[in-house]
Amino acid sequence: MSSADADPLLPGVDPGAPAERSPVHCRLCGRPLRDREARTWGLGPECREKLRLRQAPRPPVREVDQDTLPGV
Repeated sequence: MSSADADPLLPGVDPGAPAERSPVHCRLCGRPLRDREARTWGLGPECREKLRLRQAPRPPVREVDQDTLPGV
């Protein structure tokens, strides 16, 4: 039996056709996501920017004056 005569693994699915991605929607606004980064994060670019504004700013890096450890 040739591979052309074999039954497909899933009925109604053409094994030669490109697989369609399942739709992924933004977790914040519900819009469909299209680019790879948005699909990875689960957030669209506008919603990621909104959340970025809500995050607390990082404190500045300060050098700490510390005594030398004894025995070092």
